[in-house]
Amino acid sequence: MSTIDFVHLRLLAIYATVVECGSFAAAARKLNSSRSRISEQVSQLEADLGVRLLQRSTRQLTITTEGQQVFEQARQLPDILQGVEAITTPAVPSGRVAITMNHDIGHKYVLPVLQDFQSRYPEIQLDLILDDARRDLIAEQIDLAIRIGIPRDESLIARMMHEERFALFASPELLQKYGKPETLEALEQLPWVMLDQPANPQLKYNGKTVELKPTQAYRCNSPLMVQQMVMRGLGVGIMLPTTMREEVSSGRLVQIMPALTSEALVFALVYPSRRQLPLRTRTVIDYLLAADIFGR
Repeated sequence: MSTIDFVHLRLLAIYATVVECGSFAAAARKLNSSRSRISEQVSQLEADLGVRLLQRSTRQLTITTEGQQVFEQARQLPDILQGVEAITTPAVPSGRVAITMNHDIGHKYVLPVLQDFQSRYPEIQLDLILDDARRDLIAEQIDLAIRIGIPRDESLIARMMHEERFALFASPELLQKYGKPETLEALEQLPWVMLDQPANPQLKYNGKTVELKPTQAYRCNSPLMVQQMVMRGLGVGIMLPTTMREEVSSGRLVQIMPALTSEALVFALVYPSRRQLPLRTRTVIDYLLAADIFGR
């Protein structure tokens, strides 16, 4: 035989256990198997190696010379394979998981569930990478990302978490100063705070696509900063209703012109591959999907 693969390593570990226990029956009890199955596996190992390892009789097993030599090499395999199994299939999820998202999502949606997650999975540590620019998950070895939109990259898996449309918001102070707009023309005369990004959402008014051209506007590349500026009365802003839910309920913001909205946006949990995911990463994925962080 020219090579030893993982199956043979497992058979060698079983053989070493048989020798240490002194019988197939004792080895079967230790390995939670049957005597016949253990005997079959040792016979398979002998056939693959092309050598007799054990002499069998009705009363006892006798190890051959070659069997003793193989045992000396294989005796540490049970502990080694058990250690490998503990790393690759741990009983309790543990280790570090890196997850990236923009500041807005991190503060509004993920932060409120961190304490609950920690209480459930104390052995998992999260590396939270907040960045309003998109990170390269594969190049930077990041396990997960929460993003708006479904990635076109076929090497990435996306699980939909939430779907929502933009709406228009303003502070009571700004509306008191300028009045509540009733038309698109009046809306364009108000000061704006606009999110500066490569692709802005397509807006619709009463179902028809419109393009607004405010006469004066701040521009900012941070969704979280845009929210803070709108709350301070610096202008009206187009934002997602769930991000402003607390501010609206407390009276710090008012939704205006409900007929103005956008195409639906999808929030997705994105990761490089669904194959061979560590238990810790699968645990974080399952938790975030079940927690419904956008609907809380």
